Amino acid sequence: GVPQDYAQAVTWYRKAAEQSHAAAQYNLGLRYANGQGVPQDYAQAVTWYRKAAEQSHAAAQYNLGLRYANGQGVPQDYAQAVTWYRKAADQGHAAAQYNLGLRYGEGQGVTQDYVQAYMWFNLAAASGDQDAITNRDRMAGMVTPAQIAEAQKLAREWKP
Repeated sequence: GVPQDYAQAVTWYRKAAEQSHAAAQYNLGLRYANGQGVPQDYAQAVTWYRKAAEQSHAAAQYNLGLRYANGQGVPQDYAQAVTWYRKAADQGHAAAQYNLGLRYGEGQGVTQDYVQAYMWFNLAAASGDQDAITNRDRMAGMVTPAQIAEAQKLAREWKP
């Protein structure tokens, strides 16, 4: 196989990213976030994730949400994290759905709402996300059967 040459990849991603290619912008963000082929720079990662996220790139939206949740390259802001997680979650991105469930469960960036938390964990669990399955099952002990039924109904009616 070809050895991984991240610096060369960055050169090509940048050429495409500068022409508004969302996947290249996302990949350039990943290179900066992980320090692959460039020095690690969360602010640069955020710049490129945002360009791709604004073009509805779900993984970029999710990663932008992570940067806001963790305060990496931007000030920590759970409300902004929720905004970007929701955009990705609404496209069926399981990790974003899981993280949205966490935010609702903790009341970070949104009003605490166990029904919403359960619903988002349930949606992520349907994609096979093990953490979502664990958290959904744990939440079942914190809500009433009526709330579980409501959350399951919301999950069934949800459409990407």
